[in-house]
Amino acid sequence: MRDSETILGAFRGLPGTRRAIVPVLAALLAIVFLLAGFWDAAWLWGLVPCLAVLALAVHDVRQRSYAVLRNYPAAGWARYFFQSLRPYLRTYIVEGNREGRPFNREQRTLVYQRARNEADNHPFGTELDVYSSEYRWLTHSMAPVEPDTEDPRVDIGGSECAKPYNGSILNISAMSFGALSARAIEALNTGAHLGNFAHDTGEGGISPYHRKGGGDLIWEVGSGYFGCRDDQGRFDPNLFQEAASAEQVRMVEIKLSQGAKPGHGGVLPGPKVTQEIAETRKVQVGVDCVSPAGHSAFSTPRELLEFAARMRTLSGGKPVGVKLCVGHPHEVFALVKAMLASGIYLDYIVVDGAEGGTGAAPIELSNHVGLPLNDGLVIVRNALIGAGLKDRVRLGASGKVYSGTGIAQAIALGADWTNAARAFMFSVGCIQSMRCHTDTCPTGVATQDPGRQRGLVVEDKAQQVARFHQKTVAAAVQIAASAGVKRIHDLEPHHLFHRISPTAARMADEIYPFVGRNQLVEAPEDTPYALAWQAADPDSFTARHNIGDAHRQQALQRLS
Repeated sequence: MRDSETILGAFRGLPGTRRAIVPVLAALLAIVFLLAGFWDAAWLWGLVPCLAVLALAVHDVRQRSYAVLRNYPAAGWARYFFQSLRPYLRTYIVEGNREGRPFNREQRTLVYQRARNEADNHPFGTELDVYSSEYRWLTHSMAPVEPDTEDPRVDIGGSECAKPYNGSILNISAMSFGALSARAIEALNTGAHLGNFAHDTGEGGISPYHRKGGGDLIWEVGSGYFGCRDDQGRFDPNLFQEAASAEQVRMVEIKLSQGAKPGHGGVLPGPKVTQEIAETRKVQVGVDCVSPAGHSAFSTPRELLEFAARMRTLSGGKPVGVKLCVGHPHEVFALVKAMLASGIYLDYIVVDGAEGGTGAAPIELSNHVGLPLNDGLVIVRNALIGAGLKDRVRLGASGKVYSGTGIAQAIALGADWTNAARAFMFSVGCIQSMRCHTDTCPTGVATQDPGRQRGLVVEDKAQQVARFHQKTVAAAVQIAASAGVKRIHDLEPHHLFHRISPTAARMADEIYPFVGRNQLVEAPEDTPYALAWQAADPDSFTARHNIGDAHRQQALQRLS
């Protein structure tokens, strides 16, 4: 033992030979190889790995960032090696079919099977725990009907629209060029063209790869106004008009917030701003591309509507709407009040659930900020119906939609159509490696590395996108037929059941509050939203009074 300590005396601060067993063995082997080299020079090659281990141990002892490596020189790297393998070992060996997050293997497999035109039937019954509080189902009829043979579509665009859009009930949700690769964008848009559905550009603007596919585009304009901004980052009406007038652009969407990181802006670091991305976004090459948290073109609900009306005119009369993850309910009601007061109406609203997301986002925001899709969807549905606007303002829903069941459930809760992002990523080959933000996506979907993109064959993946869409819409239509309704838009909240305990289940309209037509205008005090409606101001996103104080006063009155 003392001999070992003497040999390793050069390693200043070593706590002891037990923790330094790897460099101790390397040093002893180095001595053996050195002595053996006197008889046969070939033995000296054994010094190479031994000296490498000793050099690594010296580095580990001297570095200050990792306590494990300082205390266990060389050997401590085993921890980081197995830690790097953990996601793959868990995914391919340990994890069960329904354990993965955010999408488990069963969910991903369904998308893969439909995209590849493989059988998607499941043998031997459901593997779900039907008595779990997470279980939901749609009720069926004793007199089911034949599935509708017509493609279910939605007319979007009010009387102010010269060019309304007839859209699918399932479309590609917002994913920007830059977050996704050029080939992925082209494959998605080509698939949208083949399947006759729409592709949301994401706030990164309209890239050449969106145009190349020829599919219908929903141009999402965020707070950075990418693709229609001046040198100061403000909205440029001339650039907007030029791009929005393209025939391929069918609708315009003002992004207020997104489910993955509501109330948060973003920065695309300068090194990632390539020439193509700079030209698409109208920014400078190599300079940080900043997307602010809020818009500079408006600051009140009424100003938002005026901005939307201006966009509608500049685009030649195409539908204009907003996308948001619902936060404060009174802000949704303020927007509705502004429509009633101004006579300016949005053509649609897309509700993005907090469970949504594609690229990276701060984990606190992803996990704990924003309303999940069902909760947000019900609030916006109630706002529109309660104000008598549901017939003219369409309602979209996005947030972890990947199946016909998801489409049917969203429509039952009030949506007119759904959008999906990650499901369509799966359809072009995404394997949920969780490396979207590292530029090392192994399938070429979420990377700008040309070598990694090579594996994604646009022509084949476009066919997969179209097949996934066709089969998923058909599954949704079949569910509606099983419920006894001919049109999928005839599904109602009472068709959707939620289990709330092992011995009890409730219909959705027994769990969520659903208001009647014009009820918020005529009798808001009879709704659960009375205080939020009263606080809503059409000329400000700030509440008219402290809603928390009002809730406390109401609670005290009930107690007294």
